[in-house]
Amino acid sequence: MVTIWLTILIYLFLSELYFRTRGFKAIKREIEVYTKECNELNDHIEDMKSVDLGFRSKYKSNLNYSKSKKGKGKKNHLEDLINCDSRTYILGDKRRFRKVFDDTISSFCEFFTVEINKETLEKLEKTLNDFLAVEEGKKLLERQRDEIIKKIRKELPYFIRRFTGIQRLSRKLGFKDIDLKDSYFPTYTFRCISKYGKITGAFDVVFDLKELEEFIKYLLQKIKFKKSVAGQRALMTPKLREKIKERDGYTCQICGLSNKDEPNLLLEIDHIIPLSKGGMTTEGNLQILCWRCNRSKGAKI
Repeated sequence: MVTIWLTILIYLFLSELYFRTRGFKAIKREIEVYTKECNELNDHIEDMKSVDLGFRSKYKSNLNYSKSKKGKGKKNHLEDLINCDSRTYILGDKRRFRKVFDDTISSFCEFFTVEINKETLEKLEKTLNDFLAVEEGKKLLERQRDEIIKKIRKELPYFIRRFTGIQRLSRKLGFKDIDLKDSYFPTYTFRCISKYGKITGAFDVVFDLKELEEFIKYLLQKIKFKKSVAGQRALMTPKLREKIKERDGYTCQICGLSNKDEPNLLLEIDHIIPLSKGGMTTEGNLQILCWRCNRSKGAKI
């Protein structure tokens, strides 16, 4: 056993020496353009994850202090037992808490600062569009990076391939780590606490792709649009995204780059007239842009 571990340590030490050689540095320089491109796409994906839906808990605490001699000066409140923040709502009624399970969306609107209007709908539509691109982008980015690394691995000495995993080699080549987790979805919490301060239940509302889609459908039913507008408005869904991509021939409508030119190219849906300027999620107002052109276009028309 000692011999095995000693052998592994020796090979790890030799691999570290190899990564400092001129030969490896030359390989690193050869793929510098691809590394930079992957890292820029990685940064773009991370930027799209940074979303604040703007919803805040309506829960207000009435902080009391114990008046008894024994508990003098000690806080006597639910917040002693739970860290209540702007994304947490505390319920003291089990029946109302059960209602959250039965009718999650309307309950969320009741207990959090959700304004049922066009602005909220547009914010959720944009968030869903971004998150759909994030999920697609993560897969494309990982595939692009792995294809580059597999080609490089073939040129490396055997003992380097044997004792260097993809993640380690990826870092040595200058690639940023790809975060494949879905923990970026905004999460809000309902908690039920008895009058004695005992936590009797907890329920998380996670705004993932499915929840965002359901929430948008709910708002569409609640908001009173003009008949012509209501008839034109479409929900941003994976099906609609694919329809627009097929219509535009999987080609960026600004630079002309397509996934035939770059198989791992991230294509995104763009609102020609941005939502912030009164545009809608309709087929006529949607186009395909590559992630670079979409990032540079921003909220411009």
